[in-house]
Amino acid sequence: MNNTRRFSRLAATAAASLLLLAGQAHAANLSKEVYKGAKADLETMYQAQKKACDAHSGNAKDVCVETAKGQEKVALAQLEYNYSGSARDEAKLYQARADAVYEIAKEKCDDATGNDKDVCNKTAKGEHDKAKADLKLAKKVSAATEDALEAHVKADYKVAREKCDALSGDAKDVCTASAKARFNLR
Repeated sequence: MNNTRRFSRLAATAAASLLLLAGQAHAANLSKEVYKGAKADLETMYQAQKKACDAHSGNAKDVCVETAKGQEKVALAQLEYNYSGSARDEAKLYQARADAVYEIAKEKCDDATGNDKDVCNKTAKGEHDKAKADLKLAKKVSAATEDALEAHVKADYKVAREKCDALSGDAKDVCTASAKARFNLR
């Protein structure tokens, strides 16, 4: 198979795997009991998927096992994020997705030989590196956005406080307290 067809097949497989592993990335704030039950269910599902891989042989079995591992890691990361809702766990979820797609693609490259295998592995590594770079960029954009929002709130609060300075007595106190409450300042 030529390099272009192999790359197209790898890209399509990676995209399909990513969609399969994607799920929804939002926090649901699960109770501890639901979290524990879901974690146990995921382990049971992983064991069943891994056992189903016994029907395959050779590299097909390896790909099947790697797919099961990837799905488990992504599902566990999704569960953690749903439980905590933290930005840190969300980043771990996206990292788990990128890693799973990469590991599956690498395993599929074992079917190729020679230069085709090298190209397949380099393509998989390149896609993984791009996904990691995108995650790093997203973290920086998120931090910059938070900083900008905080700066906007502080600037708006300063304007509101300045308007309060034109008042006196109880009116000024009420205005100042209202400004603090509006901008969530203590």
